[in-house]
Amino acid sequence: MRSIKLSRVIVTIFMGFAGILFIMPFLWMLSASFKPELDVMKYPIQWIPAKWNMVENYKQVWAGAVPFTLYYWNSTKVTLMSTALSLMISAMAAYGFSKIVFKGRDALFLVVLATFMIPTQAILVPQFIMYRWLGLFDSHIGLVLLAASGVLGTFLLRQFFLGIHDEIIESARIDAAGHWTIFSRIALPLVQPALATYMILRFIWTWNDYQNPLIFLRSDSLFTLQLGIRKFADFSGEFYSLMMAGAVSAILPLLIIFIIGQKQVIEGVAMGSVKG
Repeated sequence: MRSIKLSRVIVTIFMGFAGILFIMPFLWMLSASFKPELDVMKYPIQWIPAKWNMVENYKQVWAGAVPFTLYYWNSTKVTLMSTALSLMISAMAAYGFSKIVFKGRDALFLVVLATFMIPTQAILVPQFIMYRWLGLFDSHIGLVLLAASGVLGTFLLRQFFLGIHDEIIESARIDAAGHWTIFSRIALPLVQPALATYMILRFIWTWNDYQNPLIFLRSDSLFTLQLGIRKFADFSGEFYSLMMAGAVSAILPLLIIFIIGQKQVIEGVAMGSVKG
């Protein structure tokens, strides 16, 4: 008993130390965004700034020569639309692959799952040609459609749908409920942890996406935040305090959504790993 408690204490101390190491770069970035430029590279590191220049730094980021606010809005719009569309399509596909019986269902699901092994870089050229042909190049709608399908989301949600007893579905069918009614009113409420998990993951992936906006956008007015950060770094690359202020502004929505939904992420991943 004592050995078990001692091992838990050791593991707790080790994880706490590792957590401090992981969070230190973010704390330095946050601290640097509050400092005058001359104090950023001082050694030893001043974690609490001796002189505060927070207002001026963030004012330069949000109201400077680079339209940071526009890039922020573009990222917010694309991310929210992509997350909503991907969540809806993945949930419907997962329900179909788990609760609707049709010929070749499992084989088709394996084909869909196999596409997850194809690197995105391998299909960039066909996507680029197709988007130019369809007139979706250099548009936010194109970016949203690129993120519309999520194989991982389909797989994750399917595992949860498989955990719903078929008797519940059959009872709803006896009461003359169609598939859409069963899906929206019965199945979805029962897989809320998985929905929250995939929603948060998709939001983070789309918000941090640099490759697709770089390739499929050309107009400066359509740039997302990741391209805007690159442009901002080129414009003020010698001023680390401004770069850190821009980086803190960029990751703030991710921190907020993960802090709010971390419980659902942990529960969703843990529960999904034992279903199937």
